[in-house]
Amino acid sequence: MTEAGLLGTDVPLREAFDVALVDLDGVAYKGSHSIPTAPPALEAARAAGMRLLFVTNNASREPETVAGHLSELGIPCAPGEVMTAAQAGAELLAEQVRTGQKVLVVGGAGLHTAVAAKGFVIVDSATDHPVAVIQGFAPHLGWKDFAEAVYAINAGARFFATNLDLTLPTERGMAPGNGSLVGVVRTATGVDPVSAGKPEPAMFHLAARKAGAERPLMIGDRLDTDLRGARAAAMPGLLVLTGVSSARDAVLAVPAERPSFIGGDLSTLEEAHPAPELVDRWWHVGQARARVTERRLVADGGDPMDRLRAACAAAWAAADAGEQIDVETLPHFGVAS
Repeated sequence: MTEAGLLGTDVPLREAFDVALVDLDGVAYKGSHSIPTAPPALEAARAAGMRLLFVTNNASREPETVAGHLSELGIPCAPGEVMTAAQAGAELLAEQVRTGQKVLVVGGAGLHTAVAAKGFVIVDSATDHPVAVIQGFAPHLGWKDFAEAVYAINAGARFFATNLDLTLPTERGMAPGNGSLVGVVRTATGVDPVSAGKPEPAMFHLAARKAGAERPLMIGDRLDTDLRGARAAAMPGLLVLTGVSSARDAVLAVPAERPSFIGGDLSTLEEAHPAPELVDRWWHVGQARARVTERRLVADGGDPMDRLRAACAAAWAAADAGEQIDVETLPHFGVAS
């Protein structure tokens, strides 16, 4: 996959791809509640033969905990169907640090388990002279944890992070994510960490390999992590508008973050997605069409989602041709975001 544009399928997405790599927060659930359309849509995808692997940048929980949470929300899941940033971080650590060495883990139970499983000796103080520090999100982390990381890195330990998400969605809104907490350590040390989680392509390749995927589809709600990572991994990505990134964000997406498909929620897996077609300077998707003229994006006809898809095709083509779009005049697409 090389073109940074929308793709098309003549059959439903759940038939066009053999494995869905499904993000959690903002896609399957928000906080302690499932997104209403997620359980039936994922059940129907499984029934159609699509396999699921849940991929999350959350490194604080173990796969068994994640699987249990999903199952409680009406999305049956086994621990083997989960890939966490903690697991990806431990894999990266094992590639660059000799096993059996001491590692300072700044994170939750999931990260501790993943690092221990790779044969490292876990320590909790810089006075133990760890050769590496790996940091992942956990809500209980505080100043003392970050201070130990700083002491160790300043003493020569290598710095790893499970992911660099600046924010994470909660029931009350956006909250600081691991990237924000990593920023505390980075600021105090001047050292940038090696990151394993989305949008780094390694996590996507690991997940696809774990699932035995031949035609994987990444599904996410964030352009800057889920969809950027899919592009970096040369993997088609589906943006759903139930989380962070909005319809407006999609229209203005830079090439490295553009989705291959767009849907309102996971029920879009049941649909075929016609490819945009350029006819007489208008981009058409179904009965909808869009174009950029005199710096204005114009979209009409069809249903709201097809108008959004046509608008993305028109806006992206204009941006790639060096045309400017007046963002203050972007139309309202009438889709949830």
